[in-house]
Amino acid sequence: MAYEYKVVELREKMLGGKMSGDKLETMLNGHARQGWRLKAITSTEIKGRVGPGGVDGLIVTFERSV
Repeated sequence: MAYEYKVVELREKMLGGKMSGDKLETMLNGHARQGWRLKAITSTEIKGRVGPGGVDGLIVTFERSV
């Protein structure tokens, strides 16, 4: 069976300041409705759009069969 993968970077601000479980759950359920299955969630520092520093965030990896 073949799979395809999707990686989503979520910055802290995208989840409403502090990591919001409700917003994360909504995003996960939205991808699930499209046939994606959660593969992994990794906490990391994601490079910001401006300046040298990064912000706390999550890298969310999904998979689905093709």
